[in-house]
Formats: sequence, C-alpha cells, structure tokens
Amino acid sequence: MDRIQAYIAEHLDGIIADIKFLVEADSPSSDKQLADQCGKRVQELYAKRLGCKADVIEEEEYGNHLRFEYGNGENKLLLLSHFDTVWDQGELTFREEGNRIYGPGILDMKSGLVQAIWALKACRDLGISLNKKIVHICTSDEEIGSPSARTVIKEEAKTASFVLVTEPPVEESGALKTCRKGSARYFVRISGKAAHSGNHHDEGISAIREAAEQILYLESLTDYETGTTINVGAMEGGGALNVVADSAVLGVDVRTETEEEQDRIAHLMEELTPHAEGVKLEVEGGIMRPPMQRTAETGELFERARKVAAELGIQIGEASVGGGSDGNFTSSMGIPTLDGLGAAGSGMHAKDEHILKDQIPFRTALLGKLIVSL
Repeated sequence: MDRIQAYIAEHLDGIIADIKFLVEADSPSSDKQLADQCGKRVQELYAKRLGCKADVIEEEEYGNHLRFEYGNGENKLLLLSHFDTVWDQGELTFREEGNRIYGPGILDMKSGLVQAIWALKACRDLGISLNKKIVHICTSDEEIGSPSARTVIKEEAKTASFVLVTEPPVEESGALKTCRKGSARYFVRISGKAAHSGNHHDEGISAIREAAEQILYLESLTDYETGTTINVGAMEGGGALNVVADSAVLGVDVRTETEEEQDRIAHLMEELTPHAEGVKLEVEGGIMRPPMQRTAETGELFERARKVAAELGIQIGEASVGGGSDGNFTSSMGIPTLDGLGAAGSGMHAKDEHILKDQIPFRTALLGKLIVSL
C-alpha cells in the first residue's frame, strides 16, 4: 500500500472524529452566526493538525472566509473548499451506519475539507516534500453562488499555477470533474391590475396569467442538444380567489455549457417583454458562475491525477456535470482546475447525504499524492 494511503488508513478514526467535529457545527449559508461558529472549528482543526493560523477575511452579511497558507516554494497551488451547507440548524444529524456516515454537509463538502488537511498532514509527518506553497481558501457562501467569496477566490487565483477543488466526485463512478455548466439566476417580477373577479373581471390584468405565458416561453428555451436548461423553479403570486391577481414573481435557474450561450440567454432575459397589454415586467439577477470548460491544460491535470490513481491501484475517470462550483471561477480565468477531489459518497443535498468510510484512505491519498506531483 502507498505510504500516504497507509498513513490515512492508520489514522482513520482521527479523521472521522475531525469530520464529525465539523459536521456537528451546522452552517447554513444564510446564517452568519452559525457559519462563523463552524469557521472557528475549521481554524481549530488547522491549528491542531498543522499548526497553521488562518487569515480571517471578515464579511458583514455572510460568514467570514478563511485563508490558510502552508509550505514554501516559488509555485503556488490553490485548494478550494467551502464549509457552508444547504441545511438549516438541526435539520439533519451525524450518524454512522456500517460503511456509511451521514450528516448535514458531510459530502458537500465538509469531509473534503478535512481530507485536505489530513493530506497535508500525512505529507508532513512522512517527511514528503511539497516544494510549493499551498494556499487553502475555505468559504462560507458557496451554496448560494459565492456572492462574497468569488472576489476572494479570483484574486488569490491570479498567482496560482493550479487549482484543486475538494467537492465530492461524481457519486456513482467516483470520477473527477473537468467540466461544469455555468449558472445564472433571475427573478421576474410581474405587475398587473387588481379587480373584483365577479363584478369587474374585464377591468383586471392578471399577473398570474402573464406568469403562465412567461413560464411557457422561458422553459421553451431549454435545448438539450446545446446543454442549455431553463427551469422556473419558483412562483409566487395573487392572493384572494375573488380578486384578479395584480402581482407575481418567477424564480428562474439557467444552466449553460458555454459563455456564449450564457450571454445569449442573459440578453433574452434582459429583453423580456409582456404578452398582455398593461403588464409591467422587472427582471433582476444575472450570471452567478461562468461555465467550467475542459481545456487542454485541465486535461493534462486530470491525466496526472489518473496516473496517481493508477499508482494507488484504482482506475479513475473524468466527467462533465450540470452543477457549478467555485472551480468555475478559476477555470474561466484560464487556470488549470480539477474538481471532485473530495470525499466519495451519495445523496448530495438530500436527506440521506453520506460519505463512504472505506473510500477515505484512497480519496485522501489521491489528493495528497497529486499535490506532491505538482
């Protein structure tokens, strides 16, 4: 067995204890207080395992972001992790059942963050030289599009040679992610005219009817051949049943494979026009993350990871996925970026979210050996 893999297997109980320590600190993206409490646990783990102190990047609205620096060298490698989750406080609990370990955000992606710490610790304790500076950015708002972290990430990435993202791999295959769709979010606010539905129905202008027309139009823009999907995932409107609705709001999620297609849809959203006379439309929102497109440099980075995995006795593949991550930002800057280097498991954003205990040694060793190889 590889030295790093054997080290991780030997310290598996300690790694799981660290994962539990982090998972039990609920950290929904929208709750700054809870996110900051979880961030303090991340700092405790780094101090305990590697003796590193965080540079705390203060935020007013979201949780504070953390920057850790480890090692020395002319080249800089950037690790990206996030500790916020989609789960509200107390919604899920940590538990172990055989090979599966459950908990809020355990797969996406608190275990990946912990594995990154232990990958570096294994190299240190085994006397394996890294010959580079490692900067690990841990953020608090990834699940809502990284509104405050994106600037931090892009600024740090300017001087990085490579970027490795500790998001989970593809759930069933364990493949790494070399391509991700870009995302955009829009809110379409519709204003009509209220009227009594019995006495003056003809004087009303229904915002709900307009919403129905807009939904049909927007979702007709979905084109599976080009990889473009438009999903109206939320709608609010109206009130009393005997009143013609004078307001409605649509929430629209857009995913695209290329920046050109992302810009085309953005233009269509900006130029959205009413179907009915007298209706007013307001469109808010915009592009959240650019697409992460597979470049030749990213392909070379994956090929290196594939060889490292083979040295560990595992065949590993690559995949293109519809969800985005913070790796989208760095990839769009032209920096070789490889995603999916976190913990293996299933149920991301689902109530059965879990990691696979027996995969921790391989996934952690893969990350550690890849860092060394770069």
